[in-house]
Amino acid sequence: MSDKERIALFIDGANLYATAKSVGFDIDYRKLLKEYQSRGRLIRAFYYTALVEDQEYSSIRPLIDWLDYNGFAVVTKPAKEFVDALGRRKIKGNMDIELAIDAMEMADKIDHMILFSGDGDFRSLVEAIQRKGVRVSVISTITTQPPMVADELRRQADEFVDIAHLAAKIGRDGERPEPRPRTIERRTLHASHTPTSADDYTN
Repeated sequence: MSDKERIALFIDGANLYATAKSVGFDIDYRKLLKEYQSRGRLIRAFYYTALVEDQEYSSIRPLIDWLDYNGFAVVTKPAKEFVDALGRRKIKGNMDIELAIDAMEMADKIDHMILFSGDGDFRSLVEAIQRKGVRVSVISTITTQPPMVADELRRQADEFVDIAHLAAKIGRDGERPEPRPRTIERRTLHASHTPTSADDYTN
């Protein structure tokens, strides 16, 4: 049995997409997987997203299929479409419960949880996972105004890593985000964007 740290990734798909876009790059999911495989024993890489069921073609479907065949555990559910008080068409697809259940079930099998989300609703989950002896890192950004990560989630995490500093390792080739101050902290939002194509994610 390997003595490497056991890692699991929990990716809030819409949130990560919006966060990376906000700092000027697109995620290359092949590179992201390789990066964390090099850091320890990657037990599982979960990717969560909601899908609009009645659309004949979903722009995110090619990405979902690619992830499914290339080492990610993809978790989806139907998004709900509704019209708000001003008559605007809205889509709601919250995956918090699915992510939280999987994280709690995996807690006894891992040493380190990597959460790709800035959503403050995950603070209680992070605290519960930490009580089980698991270290939790949160990946998001504070370089935007307002920050993409909720302050309470950032404070709860054992480590906060600004995604801007991962761009060279997990971004698509040829992209050069603006240099920003280094932001990695150690302690002892829901996005509604949808991609235009699978090419937004992988090379």
